[in-house]
Amino acid sequence: MKDLLLINSDMLKQTLHMFLFLAVELTLLFLAISYFVGVLQQFIPPAKIQQILSGKNGKGYIIAAFLGAITPFCSCSTIPFLKGLLRAKAGFGTMMVFLFASPLLNPIIIGLFAVTFGLQVTLFYFVIAMGVSVIAGYSLEKLGFEKYVKPEAYLKAEVKGGCGSSCNGKAAKPLSKWDKVFSKALWNTTWSDFKKVLPYLIGGIAVGSLIYGFMPTEFVANVASEDNWFAIPIAAVVGIPLYIRAEAVIPLSAALAAKGMGLGAVMALIIGSAGASLTEVILLKSIFKNQMIVAFLVVILSMAMLAGFTYQWIF
Repeated sequence: MKDLLLINSDMLKQTLHMFLFLAVELTLLFLAISYFVGVLQQFIPPAKIQQILSGKNGKGYIIAAFLGAITPFCSCSTIPFLKGLLRAKAGFGTMMVFLFASPLLNPIIIGLFAVTFGLQVTLFYFVIAMGVSVIAGYSLEKLGFEKYVKPEAYLKAEVKGGCGSSCNGKAAKPLSKWDKVFSKALWNTTWSDFKKVLPYLIGGIAVGSLIYGFMPTEFVANVASEDNWFAIPIAAVVGIPLYIRAEAVIPLSAALAAKGMGLGAVMALIIGSAGASLTEVILLKSIFKNQMIVAFLVVILSMAMLAGFTYQWIF
């Protein structure tokens, strides 16, 4: 009985230590990256992104992927922006590249990935996610999947009321970009964004810390180790209905990896959960027909499994 109490006490200490360490580290990282992205968006606003993606040249696919990589959207918040791209007559292929790349390559995920798993794993993840996004967008356009966009998705929303900055009879003096960079408003936006994701961040850290402290290493190693090839497709499929935000899935995945889960399965879980969700599929139903929804899910699942198996093969 005494030995059991000592074991539980050690497990609790490990759990609390991991929780505090991750909470401080990931909070500071999230705030720094969010502020940096806010600064970046002063120079590349959403309207400019829509304008760039409206072109239909070959460079557009690569540009779309990189623009996706600097926009801090999760899978669901990408949808309103996607509607804006449709109404701006963006090229279908570049638009799809952006849809795939944005939630997977946003700065929050890349930053958390680098701190948690190291630069080598992060670079591998980045190359796979960007490469598959570009190939998938190009292929879907060439295969004529644009016909599966619902006609009403192109219609502009009717604007009711509002008189812009001149409501008080005076036009507001525009701030320079550098004034915006160092403005209190930018920090307030960063803090507001942080408060929105804080429950997910703390929840993911808490679950990950409990797994790290209490889940038997042998159990994880037997179910999801590198020796079990089926762990990768299962992780990819499970990730989608779970819809764990990046702020939560990365500390959770780190705990699973520490317990013996193969990094291939970890890759698949992160891509499946960050790249798609049941909520996103429901939102996409307002834009796409069923054939396009199926194609979207096939791309995300294929990317997740490709990343998982390729990582195990190379490393």
